[in-house]
Amino acid sequence: MAKAQHPEREKLVCQNRKARHEYFIDDTIEAGVELKGTEVKSLRQGQGSVQESYAQIKGGEAWIFQFHIPPYEQANRFNQDPVRTRRLLMHRREIDKLGAATDHQGYTLVPLEVYFRKGRVKILIGIAHGKKSFDKRASIKERDITREMDRMRRGRG
Repeated sequence: MAKAQHPEREKLVCQNRKARHEYFIDDTIEAGVELKGTEVKSLRQGQGSVQESYAQIKGGEAWIFQFHIPPYEQANRFNQDPVRTRRLLMHRREIDKLGAATDHQGYTLVPLEVYFRKGRVKILIGIAHGKKSFDKRASIKERDITREMDRMRRGRG
């Protein structure tokens, strides 16, 4: 059995697989998310999507936009807007670090994963810059080569 990448992570809710294909991830930082009760219940059911989402620093605070959390079915009228803007909970120095990183030309904040840690919702934010089409082709070629080498090592080639 393979060892878990994040041993203290309880449950992975969703991840943005396309982000690692579209961007070079230079650094990652973990942040909490300010949520309402029904949103947490919906995430506990494994619902949620960060595919279209992005993060920004506005007014000295970190925000996540387009993070889709579907309505909790049993909550009826107490549900929130599924794609409302949510505040990220971080220390001041972390927010300043992200703000300085995004001031550089071409850098953006991309949510990579949403998971629970010690009962709290956490989101992994990547400081990234976009790949060009030739970079994407190179990474696909590199992935295919490593896959072929693994096949040969196992004797299935």
